[in-house]
Amino acid sequence: MSQATQIQEQRQVMLTIPEAAQRLSIGRSMLYELMASGAIESVHIGRLRRIPLDCLNEFVERCRHEQHGQDL
Repeated sequence: MSQATQIQEQRQVMLTIPEAAQRLSIGRSMLYELMASGAIESVHIGRLRRIPLDCLNEFVERCRHEQHGQDL
């Protein structure tokens, strides 16, 4: 990954479904299941569905806390 791509990703606030799934290393279907269950929040912008980056980070932190049973 080039440095320009890394800088672009750091500035991104909202992710598409494929981008969010790639960041979590899961498939799109699994991401849709997580959104349907309420585990990951998404927003609609017109007809588009986006995942706020902070919601993705919160999901990862919740998973870590649940798995380890402690604050990290």
